[in-house]
Amino acid sequence: MNIHEYQSKDLLREYGVNVPRGYVAFTVEEAVENAKKLGSDVTVVKAQIHAGGRGKAGGVKIAKSLEEVEQYAKELLGKTLVTHQTGPEGKEVKRLLIEEGSNIDKEYYIGLVLDRKTSRVVLMGSAEGGMEIEEVAKESPEKIFTEVIDPLVGLTGFQARRMAFNLNFPNELVNKVAKLLQNLYKVFVEKDCMIAEINPLVTTKEGEVVALDAKINFDENALYRHPEILELRDFDEEDPNEIEASKHGLSYIKLDGNIGCMVNGAGLAMATMDIIKYHGGNPANFLDVGGDATAEKVAEAFKIILSDENVKGIFVNVFGGIMKCDNIAAGIIEATKQLGLNIPLVVRLEGTNVDIGKKMLEESGLNIVAADSMADGAQKIVDLVNQ
Repeated sequence: MNIHEYQSKDLLREYGVNVPRGYVAFTVEEAVENAKKLGSDVTVVKAQIHAGGRGKAGGVKIAKSLEEVEQYAKELLGKTLVTHQTGPEGKEVKRLLIEEGSNIDKEYYIGLVLDRKTSRVVLMGSAEGGMEIEEVAKESPEKIFTEVIDPLVGLTGFQARRMAFNLNFPNELVNKVAKLLQNLYKVFVEKDCMIAEINPLVTTKEGEVVALDAKINFDENALYRHPEILELRDFDEEDPNEIEASKHGLSYIKLDGNIGCMVNGAGLAMATMDIIKYHGGNPANFLDVGGDATAEKVAEAFKIILSDENVKGIFVNVFGGIMKCDNIAAGIIEATKQLGLNIPLVVRLEGTNVDIGKKMLEESGLNIVAADSMADGAQKIVDLVNQ
């Protein structure tokens, strides 16, 4: 789950990480009032969307007067911001961060991520702050330093100081940097984060170390432990179908194709999308109904798939282990009747109670095409959609 920059900074502030003073604004009037409260010679007006690259897309403005704050707020609120992470459709700006300016001396990159190879949290740092870390890794990998963190002892003082020295922070700021890094790690662990990134982390002319930007996202599977984090969720930043799917315990991600997929198991879902592509089709979604799907859950999955107007056909690919094929068949029949399905539907069932499930589909009297294998099902749905 993602949160906005201002929310990330509020969280970092709670843990003793130095961040600029700032306030969120939903209207132009709020933006001006917040700028007055800050009383800063320079005010930064920052669009708040769940995507990086806002600065390059014109989503960050430097104002030197209240009039400029008002002007920039009018420009940004309601604007569709297109960045390399939003896709061509962009995202509408509905809130702003009004923040005091900083007297920047040098910019750095700092991030905490999960390394799947070592099953450890890794601290990453680079003196190339303000740039996208992917570009640095590609063009100058030697400029990225890492510290693998032992989960039993956490980020140690010597590791944090070593990172500060490697990034060539001034000697007199090393201890401040080390303390900030340890506080950031504390946030990461205690809040079950997946990423905690500060880009840029800056030193100022006044000798301070400040998190000028912040990006934090969280492990959705751990949100039940963090109701305070769940309250920060911004539904305007999420696809409505993905929100609806989460209410029913479905894992759904919208894609750009026209063949809806309903599968049980993430691995099988990925393989299903691959084989559709192999046969010349384009999947419209990733949808994993899980291993414990009921007929009602399957019906909800159908509704979500069909709410995408781009869907011209559906491929159901289920291996019944814990989830029995007759339950899947019952859900398919119920959903087809409820929704008056009028697009091609191909179903491949395999596993527990498969014969019962197939018989239920055959005797339903509905226009359902049976498939003998994944490849057979993929080919049939692609052919039907392309007719």
